[in-house]
Amino acid sequence: MFSYYLDLALRSLRRNKMLTALMVLAIALGIGASMTTLTVLHVLSGDPLPGTSTMLFYPQIDPRDMDGYEEGKRPPEQVSWPDGQNLLHAKRADRQALMTGGSVAVQPAQANMDPFFSDARYTTSDFFPMFKVPFLYGRPWSAQEDDAKARVVVITRTLNQKLFGGKNSVGETLRIKDAALQVIGVLDDWRPTPRFYDLNTGSNYGTTEDVFVPLSTSRDAHFAHDGSTDCWGSGGGDDDHAETAPCVWLQYWVQLDSPAKVAAYREFLVHYSQEQKTLGRFQRPPNVELPNLMEWMDVNKVVPGDVRLQTWLALGFLLVCLVNTVGLMLAKFLRRAGELGVRRALGASKREVFTQLLVESGVIGLAGGSFGLLLAFVGLWLVRKQPSSYAALAHMSMGMLLFTFLLAVGTTLLAGLLPAWRACQITPALQLKSQ
Repeated sequence: MFSYYLDLALRSLRRNKMLTALMVLAIALGIGASMTTLTVLHVLSGDPLPGTSTMLFYPQIDPRDMDGYEEGKRPPEQVSWPDGQNLLHAKRADRQALMTGGSVAVQPAQANMDPFFSDARYTTSDFFPMFKVPFLYGRPWSAQEDDAKARVVVITRTLNQKLFGGKNSVGETLRIKDAALQVIGVLDDWRPTPRFYDLNTGSNYGTTEDVFVPLSTSRDAHFAHDGSTDCWGSGGGDDDHAETAPCVWLQYWVQLDSPAKVAAYREFLVHYSQEQKTLGRFQRPPNVELPNLMEWMDVNKVVPGDVRLQTWLALGFLLVCLVNTVGLMLAKFLRRAGELGVRRALGASKREVFTQLLVESGVIGLAGGSFGLLLAFVGLWLVRKQPSSYAALAHMSMGMLLFTFLLAVGTTLLAGLLPAWRACQITPALQLKSQ
């Protein structure tokens, strides 16, 4: 029976080519615009570490003085050097990493290559296993090398290609500023979207840093740190006094593998804050937060506001297109009142006529979805031409492709419900008499 209805639908669509083209075009424009913006939103708001993000937490404590104190206000987004070191060495989580960003001067060994600056990440050894960072060659550094301020470095595949032609460079020497560091690892391709581990750089969708150095080594070698620094009281934000000044400038992450450990760690943060207040370092009442990775992204409103606005506008445009499609379908179905009246007079039930018209709506939706998919690919290509940090990420996945067809067919069936129902109310006797 379905093939019969499909044949009737195709015959009907061919008889009214102009009306059919208008309906397909309306659906295609709405689907194309909405899928372009939905794909961008999906890419930007996705989980950067699926399967692991629920176990990653960003502890926040409040070490500031009472100046400007407001009860209930969130603690600072970063931690100070003393607090970061205290929390790190307490080892109360399954894994923990303390870090900050920087920019280092790389001095290539090749005579034909000029020195250049490269973005760097100064962190501790758990960074790599905690964030599932893949290695192409070598290994991450160990906790012992952290403590020893070892002159070691991990570089990305891109920098390895630039400096060493892509070969296994483990054991080679990389000169940064005035320090000679031994390459112990080369990362494979890794680009978390967004770059969640440091949302203070203003470039949440950029590529990762090319140089990774132990945090202790970076301080020992006087590598300049980069990123936001928030101070209070008489604190200053210069690098020479960063370890003693009342400033927050480090990001701290922990991995907690069970809800019980999350509750215990939250309690530990409260006790730590109370202890520091007793010692005179903290002045405010204990104020702690422990959001997981996705919650932390929500707190920082990682997805650009203009992307959300464009998505809502595109969905509104799709609604307008559907309303127009309803009108066109209503006109089309009612113009076939005579044909439908004959079918009813020959024994077709209302339900059969209703199903026939919905099949016709589905065919329109499938055609509109196919054309709309082409428009979405064009729209994403135009997005990739924009000078935004996230533009290069605008690609449609297989899941979004399937969602496009389901959305097109589903919305068109929905739009066809009213016209099909109205057409089924036709009285066969009146239609036959009027013919």
